[in-house]
Amino acid sequence: MAYWLFKTEPDAFSIDDLKNAPEQQTFWEGIRNYQARNFLRDEVKVGDSVFIYHSSCKVPAVVGIAKVVKAAEPDPHQFDLSSDYYDAKSSTDSPRWVGVTLAYEQHLRPVTLQAIKANTALTELALKKGGRLSIMPIIEPEWQIILEMSGQS
Repeated sequence: MAYWLFKTEPDAFSIDDLKNAPEQQTFWEGIRNYQARNFLRDEVKVGDSVFIYHSSCKVPAVVGIAKVVKAAEPDPHQFDLSSDYYDAKSSTDSPRWVGVTLAYEQHLRPVTLQAIKANTALTELALKKGGRLSIMPIIEPEWQIILEMSGQS
């Protein structure tokens, strides 16, 4: 099992939206960065754990946990002319973009970006280093540290 951090803007899709989704699951669509896409396509697997991170908001923070329940598959929005995620260069024969399906696991007491940056034990976390990707791997010891920071053990 691997560990990941998925960023989302809470005004667009929040941890509450995931919790309230049908079957508490959602297809994680709209990834339009090649490195993030490659993580989804090649490395994110069923059973992996995911921190949900609220970004582009007043207090950016890790706010919950989800589990990957369905492996990468083509993002259907890339073919939809009416979608903000439409990609004219993508085709059904050779789709460019993928998404995975996540299931809600739990809310966490928020662990703010400020707290993450202040924690000297978090040395490898791309988020702390100014990582802008919407999908980021997390090593297991740092996953545990963030859990502890949220009051979990």
